Amino acid sequence: MAISVRVPEGGLAAVPALTTAFVVPAFNEADNILRLFSDLEQHPYLFGPDSRLLIVDDGSADATADLVEAYDGPLPVECLRMGVNQGPGAAFRAGFKELLDGSDEEEFLIVTLEADTTSDLATLPTMLARAAAGADLVLASVHGGGRMVGVNPLRRVLSAGAGVAMRRALQVDARTVSSFFRVYRASMLRRGFEHYGDDLLLERGFACKAEVLANLVALGASIAEVPTDLDGSRRVGASKMRILPTMAAYWRVAARQRAARGSSQP
Repeated sequence: MAISVRVPEGGLAAVPALTTAFVVPAFNEADNILRLFSDLEQHPYLFGPDSRLLIVDDGSADATADLVEAYDGPLPVECLRMGVNQGPGAAFRAGFKELLDGSDEEEFLIVTLEADTTSDLATLPTMLARAAAGADLVLASVHGGGRMVGVNPLRRVLSAGAGVAMRRALQVDARTVSSFFRVYRASMLRRGFEHYGDDLLLERGFACKAEVLANLVALGASIAEVPTDLDGSRRVGASKMRILPTMAAYWRVAARQRAARGSSQP
């Protein structure tokens, strides 16, 4: 069976019946996680018989993990407890490995998104269509035709500026480099781990997504972007991202990428 979805150019595209799995890092998201499940329940077409929804609890001090484990609804929810807080980089790495090691399928799609319900799930069918059509990594792009709403104006300016700087520093042709909301082809992530090992995701914090993007692009990954809106007003509680440490981490990533490019020159 295939899913018919609208693509940015208009018309309909058929999404092949690739298994869809989810990795969602969560740190102290007890106020949001059940709302995320409710949102996902409104999109049952995203889940087939072999789908998995893996919530990676990053050492939460609240009831996040307990709420995930107690869920008894229609979604294929699983909880992977990290034990102690290690940051989203470690959570994504653990989640990716769990899905890749636990599947016999040569190709499937891995969706990553925020646990705080700020991702626009209406964008996901188009993202899956682009991945099924051949893109190795599909980015939900707030700076490529989408919008950031319910977000502090200073934060919007800093986000846009960081995107411009990182595109140039990382030599990545993408307008949104750090959003959690993405679709990966499993085969591309396998190539990344085979080449880099755990260094595919060295950064502990939010810059990990710029890092994995740059590393996969260096391996030849094809990238697509789909416009989306990020609605910060849907989040209960404050964002976990700290601006100054994240900016410093972006520059560490850029420095490593420049060093890697330099070492590859004859």
